[in-house]
Amino acid sequence: MIVRCFQVILVLIFGVSCCGYAENGPTHLEWQAIAELPDPLGVAGPFAGISNGVFIVAGGANFPEPVWETEKQWHDSIYVLLKENDENNITWRWETGFKLKKPAAYGASVTIPEGVLCIGGNSGTEVYNDVFLLKWDSENKRVQQVEMSSLPVSNCYGSAAVLGDYVYLAGGCSEVELKSATTGFWRLNISDLSHPLELVWESLPDWPGSARAFNMTVAQHNGVTDAIYVFSGRCVDADTGETQLLTDLYEFCPSIYESDCYDPISGEYHGAVSPWRRRSDLPACRMAGIAAAVGQSHIFVLGGDDGEYFGRGDILHDKHPGFSRQCLAYHTITDTWVEAGEMPAAHVTSVAVNWDGSIIIPSGEVRPRVRSPRIWSIRMQTKNAAFGLVNSITLTVYLFSMVAVGLYFTRRNKSTDDFFRGGQRLPWFAAGLSIFATMLSSITFIAVPAKAYATNWVYFLVNMTAILVTPLVVWTFLPFFRRIDATSAYEYLEKRFNLAARLFASASFIVFQIGRMAVVMYLPALVLATITPLTEYQAILIMGVLSMIYCTAGGLEAVIWTDAIQSFILLGGALVSLIIVIWNIDGGLGSLLQMASAEGKFHLVDWDWSGGSFMTTALWVVLLGGLGQSLVPYTSDQAIIQRYMAVSDKKRAARAIWTNAVAIFPATVLFFGIGTALFVFYKCHPEKLDPGFKTDAIFPLFIARELPVGLAGLVVAGIFAAAQSTISTSMNSASTSLVTDFVRRFGLLKEEKGYLLLARIVTVLLGLLGTALALLFATSDIKSLWDQFMTILGLFGGAMCGLFCLGIFTRRTHGVGALIGALMGAVILWWFQGHTRAHLLLYGTVGIAGTFVTGYLASWLMPRPKRDLTGLTIYD
Repeated sequence: MIVRCFQVILVLIFGVSCCGYAENGPTHLEWQAIAELPDPLGVAGPFAGISNGVFIVAGGANFPEPVWETEKQWHDSIYVLLKENDENNITWRWETGFKLKKPAAYGASVTIPEGVLCIGGNSGTEVYNDVFLLKWDSENKRVQQVEMSSLPVSNCYGSAAVLGDYVYLAGGCSEVELKSATTGFWRLNISDLSHPLELVWESLPDWPGSARAFNMTVAQHNGVTDAIYVFSGRCVDADTGETQLLTDLYEFCPSIYESDCYDPISGEYHGAVSPWRRRSDLPACRMAGIAAAVGQSHIFVLGGDDGEYFGRGDILHDKHPGFSRQCLAYHTITDTWVEAGEMPAAHVTSVAVNWDGSIIIPSGEVRPRVRSPRIWSIRMQTKNAAFGLVNSITLTVYLFSMVAVGLYFTRRNKSTDDFFRGGQRLPWFAAGLSIFATMLSSITFIAVPAKAYATNWVYFLVNMTAILVTPLVVWTFLPFFRRIDATSAYEYLEKRFNLAARLFASASFIVFQIGRMAVVMYLPALVLATITPLTEYQAILIMGVLSMIYCTAGGLEAVIWTDAIQSFILLGGALVSLIIVIWNIDGGLGSLLQMASAEGKFHLVDWDWSGGSFMTTALWVVLLGGLGQSLVPYTSDQAIIQRYMAVSDKKRAARAIWTNAVAIFPATVLFFGIGTALFVFYKCHPEKLDPGFKTDAIFPLFIARELPVGLAGLVVAGIFAAAQSTISTSMNSASTSLVTDFVRRFGLLKEEKGYLLLARIVTVLLGLLGTALALLFATSDIKSLWDQFMTILGLFGGAMCGLFCLGIFTRRTHGVGALIGALMGAVILWWFQGHTRAHLLLYGTVGIAGTFVTGYLASWLMPRPKRDLTGLTIYD
């Protein structure tokens, strides 16, 4: 069975590597005309969006033919476009005959869950402050119009975007003339529309630049947080009266605005930066253009008036070449603009609407006075780079070697002590490297470079706290686990408290390990999906099967030795990658250091002591949160404690812990260095960025597109090593807890062979469960797997660590009090996560502190049962 599974994997790897895929193929836009508006002239400035699965286009303005001899007309028609699937063929059908309450055009519109929100607009002589919602009633085949709370001022030629529970409106004119352009910036909370007329538009701080109309407004993530981007447009110079064509770009961060540091009355910030910051200007003006967020950190500008023929339309007439067809792409993290190809048509004064994975552009103006009725659908297309035969051989050799190690140790597993503790015959350096590989894993290999690429080195200190807690672990926690000679770490909790405490902690650990397996399987799946035709789902399945094979066959001894080998592979692959990134930067290491310093990428400490600093990566947050995060695995994680027990004595166990501490510093510098180098590389070469890639996959993008043949296979093997070291550890340690704490504890089996067989079966079942959860992760849009991992760690690890601390550092705490503390700690953490805006780094520390304090207090309020605590606390 094992051999057959491995053969299937070899076929998959070699089969996909030989497919004819374009090398270094770029992402491009695929344009398709899907329909034409029922009005053959088309319209400019329509309201448009999605409601109940249909596309709505309403209002707008145009010129009857001949366009240069007629007056502009405003319309009130509402058109509904239905998509129908018929035997795998998509057909489009219009529903017509619906009317707005009055003609309107050049307002702003956005799609929200309830329908199409229409904001402002004008009629040629009057500018509106009306706000209403268009909803498609599919049962009665009609469009409902719901009146909403009006704008505080009239507005047209502005633009809007949706971010979270808010609709943001930026710029525009309060009168028909351009001279009334504004710096106005408002938002509306749409989380509850049960009383739409009672909602209030909130006035936000103006951006620091010029007033503008015909601007673009887009919501996108900037690598740190979600933000609103306002850019381009035009205005009238107050002194000269001349029209100014704008190219500036501004970013608004709601998280800063919502902090306690902002005073909305004075408009000042206390101890914090402004929520607005200016970013790189557009290469050229794109007023009245169409912009859309693409992927996790790109904004595409699809056409617009570049101003080259501005004011000459009436002279050029039909000879006017039309507006710019050059597509621009802006990357929010590197703050760079690139040209992104030419479009088949350039529509202005329209809107981009996301619909079923496509960007829909309805109608719009293509030349002065000339509209087009065409409805465009735009999709991102990516051609994967071929992985190649050499890379496949390199990767296959690694995979075969790991399975071979597992098969080798199969014959040495004659009991559960061999399977779960390696017979306590493992050398300390192997156990130490196993701790290192397990704790770093693919979270380090992929997510840490991605974090450094998107932000800076503030998170560096989080890893350094693992070194700080090492003496505490060696001198206080380690002796207790060695003293009771435990197979499961949670045996201590039963001896110190009661059986319920043991079972609670063990069950929490098992749940955490299943989630951890899923996260660290999903990250490497991004790599395979990037550089081969494999999907993320297929990659996850391959990794899950491989890990189950050698983990089930060889037990902990195989896991630790493969971890030791994998630690060298992952560090070697990372070092090779860093060297090649630096080699590909013009000017090498010197340019890297200079550019990264200028961009603040080496920023290490946030000296923020303000009232809102608990929401940031302030130094005290990083240190306090990092200490809690580091303490959790060392003190309550069966996967780590199991390695303490895999060596022959306490002295060697201490050496294993110190081995991990020594390895952490250079490894952390290496992985943060890769992230910073990647930022500089893509800052210098923004055209090499692929909008289809998630930010977490920036390292895989470099591997796929830039590494030489053969080396890519080595680095991918390193990423596999990082993932499998954690996956196999989670399988084995979770199996250990389940069998030891829930089966052997109650004597459910009579023979040792039965427990060994059960251990292997449970290992497979847990591996299958983790794999299934990883497949679920692959369907979700997770902006940072690092953040997700931290959240899981705080939720499941804090209570367990708190229990061990109560047992070791207090005499008063008893079993009932400890369990109350664990439950209350979970409740406190749940409340803390849901009702505060505290940084997620604090979650682990809050979980530990909540459990410790409430458990200790509960124990004081209840009688303490008589129990012999000899050897179970630090006091004896």
